[in-house]
Amino acid sequence: MEIGIDSFASAMYGSNHLSSVDAMAQLLERIKLADEAGLAVFGIGEHHKKQFLDSATAVILAAAAAQTKNIRLTSAVTVLSAADPVRIYQSFATLDLISKGRAEIVVGRGSSIEAYPLFGFNLNDYDALFKEKLDLLLQIRDNEFITWQGRFRAPLDNLPVYPRALQSNLPIWLGVGGTPASFARAGTLGLPLMVAIIGGDTHRFKPLVDLYREAGQRAGFTPEQLKVGLHSPGYVSDNNEQAVEEYYPGYAELWTKLGKERGWPPVTRPHFDSLIAPTGVLVVGGPERVAEKLLRHSEALGGVDRFTFQMDNAGLTHKQLMRSIELIGEKVIPLVNA
Repeated sequence: MEIGIDSFASAMYGSNHLSSVDAMAQLLERIKLADEAGLAVFGIGEHHKKQFLDSATAVILAAAAAQTKNIRLTSAVTVLSAADPVRIYQSFATLDLISKGRAEIVVGRGSSIEAYPLFGFNLNDYDALFKEKLDLLLQIRDNEFITWQGRFRAPLDNLPVYPRALQSNLPIWLGVGGTPASFARAGTLGLPLMVAIIGGDTHRFKPLVDLYREAGQRAGFTPEQLKVGLHSPGYVSDNNEQAVEEYYPGYAELWTKLGKERGWPPVTRPHFDSLIAPTGVLVVGGPERVAEKLLRHSEALGGVDRFTFQMDNAGLTHKQLMRSIELIGEKVIPLVNA
């Protein structure tokens, strides 16, 4: 199992608001440490809100590429529905050249909707936009010259797209939430699947992952081609008690705030305890507990090829996040591999 981290480039750690310059510098320092600690991948999300700095994902990843050697660098996710596939490919192909073949893309429709009005798209076209633009992005990835026509973009008549990525098959993952059609789409296209699970019990997603694998096999893809990634909130500290003590306050504050916006109830400690229980989604604890939970999640879903922690939006300090990265590299990865 590949293990890594996804970040939304938050400029807030709990009640301590950082300057944008300091927050970006600290983020790049964490990516550099993740590379040195042996983590497999680091992803940057995409938001267009005041408290996040990740609206230009590929720019952050390019800065990280110049400071790292081995870690794979990916979006998490690129809101493809509100973007131009030509520019997305060009940006990540350029990143691939800078990083010498370490770029990847996770594309999705986006759980936040602010990108749609910002770039002039209609939310009523939510799925149609994504379907059309994914088709174009995959054609660009696989062909230097493109002839294409759709509803939401000017046609292309035997036009080339440059630069070309160093990787001949630039990895494009499909990021999904809980919509069955999205799982089936990823399988039919033979794309690796990145499942974002942020609440409840992870094993609930097994039927959807099975749907992905069944659709992929019907389309002629081998089990080896149908990779499954899992993205969930989590945090590693030196022991279980310390991890919970450090993680819970910021997690409760964030998700209670989100709940007011989206109609969820406030976070309570009993609810949190259910999420850090053996089958719960939160991967929070000391290295041994975290490693056990990652393996349990993988077994529950029929095998997980990649796991990425989302940990920098729970009020944790830069020092705590750096220590967590060290522990993932020094202890969690060896325990999982063993």
